[in-house]
Amino acid sequence: MITIRPFRASRPPRDKAYLVATRSYHSYTDEELDDKLSNNPFTFMHVINPSTVRKMVSSKEKFDLVKSAYLDWCEEGIFQKDKEAAYYLYSQVKDGNEYIGVIAAVSVNDYVEGRIKKHENTLSVREEMFTDYLEHTAFNAEPVLLVYQDSFKLNQLFARYEELRAEYEFTSTDKVYHRLWPITEANDCAVITAAFKDQKALYIADGHHRSASSALLANRLEEKGVEGDLHHYFMAFLIGEEQMKIYDFNRLVINDSGKSKEQILRELNRVFHIEPKGNETFHPQKLHEMGMYIQGEWFKLSPKMGSFDPSDAVGHLDAEILSRNILAPIFNIADLKSDDRVDFVPGVHGLEKLEQAVDSGAYHLAFSLFPVSMEQIKEVSDKGKIMPPKSTYIEPKLRSGLVIYELME
Repeated sequence: MITIRPFRASRPPRDKAYLVATRSYHSYTDEELDDKLSNNPFTFMHVINPSTVRKMVSSKEKFDLVKSAYLDWCEEGIFQKDKEAAYYLYSQVKDGNEYIGVIAAVSVNDYVEGRIKKHENTLSVREEMFTDYLEHTAFNAEPVLLVYQDSFKLNQLFARYEELRAEYEFTSTDKVYHRLWPITEANDCAVITAAFKDQKALYIADGHHRSASSALLANRLEEKGVEGDLHHYFMAFLIGEEQMKIYDFNRLVINDSGKSKEQILRELNRVFHIEPKGNETFHPQKLHEMGMYIQGEWFKLSPKMGSFDPSDAVGHLDAEILSRNILAPIFNIADLKSDDRVDFVPGVHGLEKLEQAVDSGAYHLAFSLFPVSMEQIKEVSDKGKIMPPKSTYIEPKLRSGLVIYELME
């Protein structure tokens, strides 16, 4: 059983929503951030990452300034608190794909007790940093992305709202179409709440550190005797399995081993069936197919029987097969998180991005992978295991500042 509830969001008025909402600040270069701050007085970046914040050393000083900026925007009416609690139906259309789900307050207890499942490791240092941030700022601005088993009742309800005029309706500069409907009608809210009580588990698609830090915050504030229960929940965007899309996450490699193309192919031949593809870009068509691009030529690689354990939830993932049988033994790349000889390119950029990186000389090889499936993510999560770094690139990517969940009264 999953516990969610509606909440009173702080959010921009209809005429400013498209100006306020922003991508995660990690996705912008410093130059892009400066441009947004200079040319858009309503971008949420003025709250969460203004130039003054980036120049400060003290984390507490940064967090206090973020909280102060947020309160100033509330005072100015750029953020306005809804009069009644609501679920927020949100739709995003990108490249012809629609992603639709509900923004809700989700119980921290479901995460602590394992009903909200993870497939990535979190770093204690980042958990503590995010917890400090949440305690000082006292709001969630970017929802965690959680996946649920599709519900016919929810789909029917969502379809009915899509026929109504949206509270927000705009296209952002990255050509993504956004709509949002507050759901306040008691019967509809009851349907949503009940539908998630029927769910046995949710799966984190994006936001592992935010989920973990929300749990730490709840525990910390409970120990301090802080009243209220808002901090026992965190904001999440809940989306059905069939609604989201998982892209491949491909690899670029610097070969400083001194091994020639011929030597690499000989070593690969011990574990893989190799099929030359010439200059024809190779897109893997199924699980356990991968492509390799080297010196202007593509090869199809298929692992030989016995080279991996199909019953191992992690060991049979193509990213793990690549790491165990190619990156580690041939190129001595063992730690994908810290080794700067390997880089990662989301499949949304196309395999041409791999070719360009290799042809330019910045990298020597590229590997294309077949996308991980939701079933694989669930299998790894259910068994309490962890996927290799950068195994999945999941859409949708959510905006910050469109809906704010306040953690304290």
